[in-house]
Amino acid sequence: MILVTGGAGYIGSHCALALLEQGNDIIIFDSLELGHKETIENLKAINSKGKIIDFIQGNLQNFDDINSVFKKHKIDAVIHFAAFSQVGESVKNPQKYYFNNVYGSLNLFKAMLENDVKKIVFSSTAATYGEPEYIPIDENHPQNPINPYGSSKLMIERILDDYDKAYGLRSVRLRYFNVAGADSQSRIGEWHEPETHLIPNILKSTFSSGKTFEMYGTDYDTVDGTCVRDYINIEDLANAHLLALNYLNNGGKTNYFNLGTTNGNSVKQVFSACEKVTGKTIPVNVMGRREGDPASLVADNKKAIETLKWAPKKTLENSVDSAYNWETILQNKYLK
Repeated sequence: MILVTGGAGYIGSHCALALLEQGNDIIIFDSLELGHKETIENLKAINSKGKIIDFIQGNLQNFDDINSVFKKHKIDAVIHFAAFSQVGESVKNPQKYYFNNVYGSLNLFKAMLENDVKKIVFSSTAATYGEPEYIPIDENHPQNPINPYGSSKLMIERILDDYDKAYGLRSVRLRYFNVAGADSQSRIGEWHEPETHLIPNILKSTFSSGKTFEMYGTDYDTVDGTCVRDYINIEDLANAHLLALNYLNNGGKTNYFNLGTTNGNSVKQVFSACEKVTGKTIPVNVMGRREGDPASLVADNKKAIETLKWAPKKTLENSVDSAYNWETILQNKYLK
C-alpha cells in the first residue's frame, strides 16, 4: 500500500491516478489547504485496477495526524508531494514555507521510522539549482537556491541524505522543471487558486472577454527574446514516480534525478501553441522583465533515462491540448 501525501493537489493527484491504474492500493493524505475534495471524489469514481483505501484529511505539521495513518494501515512506501510551492509567497513569508515544508517533512520521516517504512519518493524541484551556471542543467549542477521555496526543498533533500546514512531511509528525489498539462481523459487536472503557471493562465484568458494576457520580458538573449523553459507533461511526470518507486522496490540506493524534456520552449512559443489549440486570438500586453526570471531553464534528463528507464513521450501541444480540455471542464463545472 502506497501513501501519497498531497494527493489532492495537481501533481499528487495525477500520480495517485497513475498508481491506481497500475493496480496499487493507495492512501491519500492531504490538508485540503491547496488540494480539492472534488479531486478526491473524481479519483474514487475512476474504475481502475487499484483502489483508494482511504482519504485522510490531516496536516503534516501535526505529528499525530500523520503517525495515526501508519498505525492504522500497513504502508509499504511513501510518495511525498505535500508542500507550499509559490516562489513569490515564499520570499514574502519564508516562515510559512520552512515550517510547513521542512517541519512537516520531518514529522513524516519520524512517523515512517517509528513504523519501519524505509522507502520514499520525494517531490523536489529545479528551484534547488538557483541561477543556472550552464544549460542544460544536469544533476551535478551546483544547488544554490535563490528563494525560500527552493531552499526548503534543498533542506529536505539534505535531511534525506542524513536519514539514509543514519537510519537506512532510502529516497529518490525528483527535481521537476515546468510541469504542464492534465489527465488526457480530462478526469482531473490543474486547479490552483490563485493560478500562477503560464499555460493555464494563458488558457484562462480565453474564457473572459476583454481579458489580456501579460507577457513579461521580450528582451532576453533567447530565440525570440522571451524566457525559455522546459515543459514536462504531467502524465510523463507521474510515470517517472512509478519508475522511481520500482527502483526503490528493487533495492536501488538513495538517488536524485531531473525530470524534464531537454527541449526548451519560449513564452512566445507557448503562447502560439495555446492559440493554435484553442483556435482563438489571445490579446497580449507586453510588460517589462520580472525580477529573478532567468533567461533559460532546461533539463539534462540523461540520468533518469539511463537509470530509471524513463523517457518523456508527450509534446508541448499534447500538454496544452489536455490543459485546455480540462480548463473547459473547470470553468463550466467547478468555477461557475
